[in-house]
Amino acid sequence: MLFGTDNQILQVCPAHRTDLILRKVNVDRYDDRDLVRTNLIDSYDRILAFIKKHLPDPFYLEGIERRSLRDAIFREVASNILIHREYASGVPARLIIEYGKVTTYNANRPHRFGVLNPETSTPFPKNPIIGAFFREIDRADELGSGMRKMMLYGKKYGGAEPELIEGDVFRMIIKVPEFGGKAELSEETGQVGEQVGEQVGEQVGEQVKSTLESLKEGAKSKQDLLTAMGLSNAYLNYKRHIVPMMEQGLIEMTIPEKPQSRMQKYIVTAKGKDLLEKYT
Repeated sequence: MLFGTDNQILQVCPAHRTDLILRKVNVDRYDDRDLVRTNLIDSYDRILAFIKKHLPDPFYLEGIERRSLRDAIFREVASNILIHREYASGVPARLIIEYGKVTTYNANRPHRFGVLNPETSTPFPKNPIIGAFFREIDRADELGSGMRKMMLYGKKYGGAEPELIEGDVFRMIIKVPEFGGKAELSEETGQVGEQVGEQVGEQVGEQVKSTLESLKEGAKSKQDLLTAMGLSNAYLNYKRHIVPMMEQGLIEMTIPEKPQSRMQKYIVTAKGKDLLEKYT
């Protein structure tokens, strides 16, 4: 029935939903959200669409072929959320994108508790019929191989192996790069390019330069930064102009543990200073 119409699913499994959340600026609520309550095939596609919308896809070569690390990792994440969920539970599945990481939560029938070690853990199918169908339509890999692939590419993508934590709620924690961070990856060299991402290049204009120059004088408030750009103190301007500069590592908060603090100010980073020197 989970592959049927939305009305059928609502009648048979009213708790079925996948809550997709972006939470970077407004950490008390969210910056973007998609509440997915539809059949499993469309749910899979909407999960990946949300990921592609909000996560970077740095250039990576495997041999002589380009591979999308982001898609390889989150293909497994999306199928795991849908295949291995405990649908009898009223706990909704969640995928939350935060700064530098993605965390998923999934109702689960645990066969062990704690952090899983892919080298020693034996895969256990939670919903074998759903899993077999997903493999037939090429939305999932064979049991166990997808996890190994996710661990392999996860470290190359975010700098750390994903954490898989089993309990009554199954959690995955995947480290991710930010826009303007890792620009180029190569399996042969294992090096991260020092190039500034395309998004930085697009934004390095008079507004960005004037902002970085104003920060040379010392820490500034959000209003001061927007004024330096010639913009009003509106949340949309903050999201469009200041947040990307933080994501690119050009500026940072003075009180990062309290993003909404009224005492919050911003300072230029070493990367921001280097970039400013190139354009002055």
